[in-house]
Amino acid sequence: MQNDRLKFKDEFKRRVYSFALDIISFIDQLPKEQTSSIVGHQLLPSATSIGANVIEAEAASSRKDYTNFFSYALKSANETKFWLALLMDSGKADKSKANRVLKEANEIANILGASILTLNGKR
Repeated sequence: MQNDRLKFKDEFKRRVYSFALDIISFIDQLPKEQTSSIVGHQLLPSATSIGANVIEAEAASSRKDYTNFFSYALKSANETKFWLALLMDSGKADKSKANRVLKEANEIANILGASILTLNGKR
């Protein structure tokens, strides 16, 4: 059981890191115009913050601190979903690429949400 939990944590850290790399690539493929650039500049910090907070949770000084880092990561995931949907719905991003990263953002947000519920003893 403990080994499975550690394996899941390591896999999740790799997943959020890979997601950050995918977002960097996604932003680099946006049209080189002002609106895409501005929204891309909003998307990059929100998306990369997810992984940064997941990694930061590893050094948490308490369960509450750990939960807080996951909560910050979830907020960043939700913000990321907003920017991705905005780029997709405005026609600034390729729909299939945007859908792919949006799907991953949703899955990451769901994992974070479920983890927070578990950490708070509500699941």
